[in-house]
Amino acid sequence: MKRAIITGATGSVGTALIQDLIENNIEVLVFCRERSKRNNHIPLHPLVQKKYCSLDQLAIVENDTGKDYDIFYHFAWDGTTGAARNDMYLQNQNVRYALDAVGAASRFGCYTFIGAGSQAEYGRVEGLLKPDTPAFPEMGYGIGKLCAGQMTREHAHQLGLKHIWVRILSVYGPNDGGQSMVMSTINKLKEGQIPRFTKGEQMWDYLYSGDAAKAFRLVGEQGIDGKTYVLGSGNAKPLAEYIQEIRDVVAPCSEIALGAIPYAARQVMHLQADISELEKDVGFDSQMPFASGIKYTIDWSNRV
Repeated sequence: MKRAIITGATGSVGTALIQDLIENNIEVLVFCRERSKRNNHIPLHPLVQKKYCSLDQLAIVENDTGKDYDIFYHFAWDGTTGAARNDMYLQNQNVRYALDAVGAASRFGCYTFIGAGSQAEYGRVEGLLKPDTPAFPEMGYGIGKLCAGQMTREHAHQLGLKHIWVRILSVYGPNDGGQSMVMSTINKLKEGQIPRFTKGEQMWDYLYSGDAAKAFRLVGEQGIDGKTYVLGSGNAKPLAEYIQEIRDVVAPCSEIALGAIPYAARQVMHLQADISELEKDVGFDSQMPFASGIKYTIDWSNRV
């Protein structure tokens, strides 16, 4: 891989992937929305160029760079939080945008399309999440991701592109959204608030964004056409333990209110990736301990 394109590059995985590609001397073209405040998250580097292209422009964007690219990473997705996750019309539009992204990948000379899926595609599952675990999503976001993965695979093959779909579990790190459990807990503790949680009995699998970025680069270089990979650390422990680790790093003497709020009606109680296919095909392994990743995340939050 010499050149890559990334949509949705201003989040934790996207920005970490840009940095990882830079470190491996790979040129990056970032499709981003004009006037987005999050564009300042995009690393400034001679290997990185920006092209203004929103989701609704993917169908018409043309390659005026004078270059051909190799890998197209599609992270951009509207309605990832709150009530928008179950907005069926919005999530359906995201499927169309994902198909448009495949067309853009072809026009820019890419030979591989890599889409970012989600654990939400599975619904509620006890045990390890594998590529072939039956998927029964329970909300629009997961339904849309599942549909996008299947339809972009067919469309990519119609256009002669390789296709790989990566279902992401829980990633944390710099540039994470403020509404995530990790960032909201960090921010509340820094402000002297008492964060409120469920009992935290859920078994959860967290992966640092830098490790996720490495996985996406390796998949771009060595991933197998037509495959779905599940991306996490491969390890799970009770959510309460993660929360306590965050507290111990941010403000060791602070109070945390475990059990203060009830579980949601469709609460996922077990989230753990089977990363054996990633290990076998591309040599992936997660390396960042959770507490160390939290320290890096706090250092970043103190600078912004």
